[in-house]
Parts: sequence; C-alpha cells; structure tokens
Amino acid sequence: MALHEGDNFPEFALPNQDGETVKLSDFAGKWLVVYFYPKDDTPGCTIQGKSFTASKQDYEDAGVEVVGVSQDDVESHKFFCNKFAFTIDLLADTGHQLINAVGLKENERNGAKFWSRTSYVIDPQGVTRKIYQDVVPTGHEKVLLDDIKQLQAA
Repeated sequence: MALHEGDNFPEFALPNQDGETVKLSDFAGKWLVVYFYPKDDTPGCTIQGKSFTASKQDYEDAGVEVVGVSQDDVESHKFFCNKFAFTIDLLADTGHQLINAVGLKENERNGAKFWSRTSYVIDPQGVTRKIYQDVVPTGHEKVLLDDIKQLQAA
C-alpha cells in the first residue's frame, strides 16, 4: 500500500553511514525531508547528495532536517559520503523495510531494477505533507525548501 499525503509517515530505525541508528522519533517536533534514491555513487544520486549538502544550512535555518535512503549498505553509504564530503545522513534500508512501508515503486532500465527517486516532506507531528515522485535531481532541493516554507507559513 502506498503512502499518501495526510498519512502518518511510517516509523523507522535504520543505520546511517556511520552505523548509528536513526529513528523517525529523532525528528519529533521538526520538519523532515526523507528522500529515496536508487544507488550510491551514480550520477543523479551524486547530484542530489551534493545539492542537499550545499543547501544544508538553508534547510537548518528553516528548521528542516534531511535524510537520504537507499537499499545500499552502511559501508557503501560511508564511501559515498566520504567521496563527496556529504554532510547529510544516508540511511541503509538493505531489508527494504521503509521502502516497502512507503510503497515505493520499482522501475527497470536496461535490465537493472531500481527504486523510484521519491521525496517525502514530513511535518513536526509526523504527518506526510507532500510527496514528490520520479524526482529530477537537479534543482529539486530548492523546490522542496520553497514548498516547505509555504507549508510552514500556512
């Protein structure tokens, strides 16, 4: 079952690139962006990670946290973060618990299967406020932040 706007975002407890467990409850009372991406160290995913790292202060100034999620493992996330000096957490969902809980769709290209690039905006009460599917990485972080600021002002 796919997650919809207005639904509570599913609880999760996943390891980040340093092997530390990150839980939804860690963000209680804060706005949160959870973005799902196909694979570490690929072109679009690198653009996205760099963009969120470059705009991290703008997000923090707006009271918003950002985490990325893929099915890659902790070791892969650590390499990816170190290679590009990412300052955002990347969560390892190797068992697809959160991927399945939100109902991400799987795509196929050239015989390779991958999870759809999708972003979720979660409000301070844990409610899913916006969902972006089939995201184009370039400039997405700006659209997200502008939309969140509108939601915060409403």
